[in-house]
Amino acid sequence: MLHITEEVSRCLLCADAPCGKEVARAIRAIRFENLWTARELLDQLNEQELQAAESRCIHYDRPIRISELKSAISNQQPVSKAELPSLEINFCDMVCENPFFLASSAVCTNYEMVARALEAGWAGVFYKTICKQDIREVSPRFDAVRKEGTPFVGFRNMEQLSENPYEMDFDILHKLKVNYPSKRIIASIMGQSEEEWIELAKMAEAAGCDAVELNFSCPQMRLTGLGSDIGQNPELILFYTSYVREAVNIPVIPKMTPNVMSMTSPALACFYAGANGISAINTIKSITMSHDAEVSEKKTVSGYSGKAVKPIALRMIYEMTGNALLHKAGIERHMDISGIGGIETWRDALEFIQLGCRNVQVCTAVMQYGYRIIDDLILGLQHYMQERSVVELKSLVGEELKNIVLPSDLDRETMVLPKIDRNKCVGCGRCYVSCMDGGHQAITFGDDRQPRIVGAKCVGCHLCRLVCPTGAIGMAHRMNKPK
Repeated sequence: MLHITEEVSRCLLCADAPCGKEVARAIRAIRFENLWTARELLDQLNEQELQAAESRCIHYDRPIRISELKSAISNQQPVSKAELPSLEINFCDMVCENPFFLASSAVCTNYEMVARALEAGWAGVFYKTICKQDIREVSPRFDAVRKEGTPFVGFRNMEQLSENPYEMDFDILHKLKVNYPSKRIIASIMGQSEEEWIELAKMAEAAGCDAVELNFSCPQMRLTGLGSDIGQNPELILFYTSYVREAVNIPVIPKMTPNVMSMTSPALACFYAGANGISAINTIKSITMSHDAEVSEKKTVSGYSGKAVKPIALRMIYEMTGNALLHKAGIERHMDISGIGGIETWRDALEFIQLGCRNVQVCTAVMQYGYRIIDDLILGLQHYMQERSVVELKSLVGEELKNIVLPSDLDRETMVLPKIDRNKCVGCGRCYVSCMDGGHQAITFGDDRQPRIVGAKCVGCHLCRLVCPTGAIGMAHRMNKPK
């Protein structure tokens, strides 16, 4: 039986793919969890066309099994012909055509890059941070954390701020706003003093930017008193945000560092300073240790991003949107949240939105897959809304907050046993190994290579389900724990 996730992960996601536009688009849709679109595309192709596409596949061991992919998703609900819902949403008093923005980073460093992204469908950009310093980057400066052949589980980088002269960057932003008036162009800035913060913010406003982001979070600045040094100090956050807020009329959005124990104090500082929103999170301070990708031939502290940081980012978002103290202050009525951290698919974005974000930013996924992922971000979220009969995206904002509880509030009187699907099980024994060495020795594995669950020993931890490579282990019904 074909495991579709494993199969599409083998696809090289080629530029100008020789397998054909429709097939390449369908495979990409599956990779980014947009099965609705994948089925619609593959249903248009007959077996002969699929086989021809498979024969043209560029591969490192064997072609992608395109025909089998079509069969594997044949039970996916077909795309409804009804009009898809709009993703328009208001963020910091800016009407955005969808919630998907480029994060301030290497993915948006000049006019041509941003223009291509906006034309592809991104709603806006937080342009790479502008400063008055002389930025000199190291080479190489990127490193990927891999696991079992999966690239970019995590991503480490030493990228700093824009290397362009700051006057050039504001000219670029002005040109972008003139040529793409319906898109949201946001300048990210970093100053070294009160005067610099104000000067750069005023230049952003004069360039026609829709808002200004204050970078209080870059983890790898060469000089002290910059980037995350500010974001770790609520007093400095309050001062610098207040200075900028008083100097300009456009929305002011501080970008927060995750390198703090709690987001509560930094968020309160933003609130009392009059910020219109918060961007969170920037990269997490980590150490670069890879032996085959050393940064400038040395080891150093750098920023960590990618899929692996998403749970941390969501926790920090929740510390702002679900915090009783912040709600008492009225923070949710005055500041919108832009979520960042490990967003690759529309489901990732949805998790941020359901915890209270009205906007999401993407960086690492674009670096790996390109601006083209916007297609599946948009269509995947639209199809999800259509299936749930959700008309407005704002209806999803914060809807999962009520389901976040303390560990002490979880149900500890019932359990769910794992259930093995014999049609999917291939007899590899991975569940047995993990249960024996990391669980409760509740799985037997004999000469017939058929794992069997010992109900008297099983506690329902579901480690076996997580390690199963074929998805053969599911969940049975919930039951009371034995007395």
